[in-house]
Amino acid sequence: MKSEPAAAAGLDGGDNTVEDDVESTRVDGGRENSKKGALKPMDLNSIIKLLEETAQDDLEEKQLKSVKTLVQYYQNGFPLRDLAQIFKILNLCAGKIENQPPFLEPAYNIIKLCGLPFLKKKVSDEITYAEDTAKSIALLGNLMKIPSSELRVQICKCIVDFYHAEPSKKHITGYQQASSAYKIQMAEVGGLAKTMVQSLALLENQLVEKLWVLKALQHLSTSEVNCTLMMKAYAASGICAHLNDPDPSGQLLFRSSEILWNLLEKSSKEEIIKQLSNLKCLLTLKEVFKHLFTRGFSDYDRQLRNDILVITTIISQNPEAPMVECGFTRDLILFATFNEVKSEDPLVKGLKLSNSYEDFELKKLLFNILVILCKDLTTVQLLIDGKVVLALFTYVKKPEKHKIIEWSAAQYEELQLHALATLSSVAPLLIKEYMLCQGNARILAFLEWCESEECFFSHGNSFHGTGGRGNKFAHLRYTLRLLRAMIYLEDETVNQDLCEKGTIQQLIGIFKYTTSKINDKEEAILLEIQSDILLILSALCENDNSRKEIFGTEGVDIVLHVIKTDPKKFQSGLGYTVLLFSTLDSIWCCILACYPLEDYFLEKEGIFLLLDLLALDQKKFCSLILAIMVEFCDNPKTPVHVNAWRGKKDQTAASLLIKLWRKEERELGVLRDKRGMIIDTRKPLFTSFQVEQKIMPMPANCPTFAVMDVAENIRAKIYAVLGKLDFENLPGLSTEDFVTLCIIHRYLDFKIGEIWNEIYEEMKLENLKPVTTDRRVLQAILTASENVGKMVASLQYEMVEIQARQDVQDEQKVYAKKAKKLQEKAIESTRYGERPANAIFHQTDIKGLNTTVLSGRVVAVESTPARLVGGPLADTDIALKKLPVRGGALQRVKAVKPADDPKNVLT
Repeated sequence: MKSEPAAAAGLDGGDNTVEDDVESTRVDGGRENSKKGALKPMDLNSIIKLLEETAQDDLEEKQLKSVKTLVQYYQNGFPLRDLAQIFKILNLCAGKIENQPPFLEPAYNIIKLCGLPFLKKKVSDEITYAEDTAKSIALLGNLMKIPSSELRVQICKCIVDFYHAEPSKKHITGYQQASSAYKIQMAEVGGLAKTMVQSLALLENQLVEKLWVLKALQHLSTSEVNCTLMMKAYAASGICAHLNDPDPSGQLLFRSSEILWNLLEKSSKEEIIKQLSNLKCLLTLKEVFKHLFTRGFSDYDRQLRNDILVITTIISQNPEAPMVECGFTRDLILFATFNEVKSEDPLVKGLKLSNSYEDFELKKLLFNILVILCKDLTTVQLLIDGKVVLALFTYVKKPEKHKIIEWSAAQYEELQLHALATLSSVAPLLIKEYMLCQGNARILAFLEWCESEECFFSHGNSFHGTGGRGNKFAHLRYTLRLLRAMIYLEDETVNQDLCEKGTIQQLIGIFKYTTSKINDKEEAILLEIQSDILLILSALCENDNSRKEIFGTEGVDIVLHVIKTDPKKFQSGLGYTVLLFSTLDSIWCCILACYPLEDYFLEKEGIFLLLDLLALDQKKFCSLILAIMVEFCDNPKTPVHVNAWRGKKDQTAASLLIKLWRKEERELGVLRDKRGMIIDTRKPLFTSFQVEQKIMPMPANCPTFAVMDVAENIRAKIYAVLGKLDFENLPGLSTEDFVTLCIIHRYLDFKIGEIWNEIYEEMKLENLKPVTTDRRVLQAILTASENVGKMVASLQYEMVEIQARQDVQDEQKVYAKKAKKLQEKAIESTRYGERPANAIFHQTDIKGLNTTVLSGRVVAVESTPARLVGGPLADTDIALKKLPVRGGALQRVKAVKPADDPKNVLT
């Protein structure tokens, strides 16, 4: 088989031998390999065959000569179509190096030429020879096994050239240079990164080669594909374990940290963290960080120190990382606090931080890692020993010139906010230390400064300072977050101490202060502050009436202020929705069960405001508002306010609640006909989910679907509110409302029957057979439940029929009036001697109204006597009809006669 020419424009290699090629080159006077830049063909197969031979005299010399000719021949780069054969030649040369050292030089030269751009004759060559190219480049990684420092370094240089090689200025006729991106892509396909990582194990004590491999890996790790390959080869742990190896140049640490960064960013972060979460890696990181922290003086050392700390921070997020066991946690706590708390530890003795950018970033990083470390409860004792709470509280005070470090004003402000944020995570774990440091007093004093009008210009140029430029709102926000974190512990010692110090009154004052400062620029941060204040007040006042009394009418006023917010603002995305949730929570915790505050809330039309919110039909608020309404209705003054409320189009509260019930049932997929009547009397409350979900045996401590349904929608709350208002005498209801009210009225009975039905179905699934008495009782319960459904359905039918007849009666009255006018007109016409049209006898039927017109006289006869139909539906007995079952245990009911029986219309 003849090989393709090395650089000829589509010419076959023919039967030319290597000697012929060399001779032709000599004929040209040793100038360029081709006339006008076009390479002549070379028989690569003959070189391969020659290298494979073993039984000739002076064979080695011929082989070396042929390979050197090849190198000279392709001095401007390898064509893609010849790569497979060229790398086969390279592999044969590499295999001879151990026994025949002279082959090292040609192998070295071929690898060096691989750093040049590959050549393509056609655009399609990149696709056609992609597989050959990928396999060829992958061979470079395998050649790292050859124990030659010179060859290994050249391989690494070749790989680096993939990313930085300059295109050859010499043009080869008929060929174009493949892009460097193509070569990089083929390196990814061939898996070069993986073999290069594996080669590190061969270079334990060879610093020069190791640095070159790291440099190559540094370039390779800029791609996600290569990073994934390196991850699978456990590059992270292998590289990290040798970070502290001797290296006078400092390149090893720099390049290794860069590779680790890339691996964390461009491959599976979780897997890399797992690889680094071992004792060996963490001990190495610890020693490197300690060395850079205590002996690093240049900006480069400080930047590298910070990079190592960030990598450590990421690793510490893994709870299985042995941070405490290796002693790294202790050292980090010491480094984080040695400026604020005096320490005799020799590690930090005489050590100082400057106000340089690198040291400032270090301080913030140390605060940040404290937050992560404290999630491991084994760290708590180390935090106590390191006096972390005391160190952080040194920042919770009025800004002043620092005594230890001359931070700039902007730097100190940022550290102050960062310390407050860190305390929110650390202080709740160390309650005793918090109280010993007078934490409550410090916080309240700092809040007082935040509220004061003292001139203070904040920079607001950090993450924590967002929204606080030129004011103290950022400080206020993070102080309240700290206070909220402490109160949520529900530690009575902390909460009682706060209340004794006047926290409730102070927070109400701060809330009023923020309402006076609201503007478009700081609106979002102020809304967050107000939400936190209300949440803190709720936590303090819940279940304690004496604190609710301290909350007082001033507290009720701020709650009412929020409820009166323009509803359009709830869609602004600025935080009004969160504020409203906090406000509703404060009504529940700070007002309910304190009757003086409830009465004040009612006097200020608070119930009207709640119903206005409910009428907005915002599903996210409905459940909480209804729960508040249920509790408020225990106050005897509440029903009057509820019934007095009127919404749009004069809607009453009862009508609103029933409308919400219908909407909820539509969303739940409950079966109802077009008039809102029950369809399935056996399962009148079943949602579409319950219908689709098969009943399955449940443990005794697990709620069934019927029970969960009570908590997962608002129907039970609507039933409770209407029940406390008394189902009768509800104003402003239509027939449709009464039809729905029949179902709501029997909600508890239906739900009890539903639960018994679930019990029955579970027993059948578990093949349990109750004794005769129990079976009879169970069957009676199920029958009674179904009878209630039938009775309600019958009552609904009666209501609909009566309303239909009432509509007919009303229509008859309208036509009777028209008939009367016609009669009067006829009489008037007769008086003047006119004969009305159609005076001959005729009869007209108009929707149940029999009207006879004879000789100008009109007589109207009503089809149904008024004494039977009565007035409007709301005034009939049917509207107030009491059902036989009024909640509680199910009872035996009498069958209801069909509504179409004339004798049973109103009985």
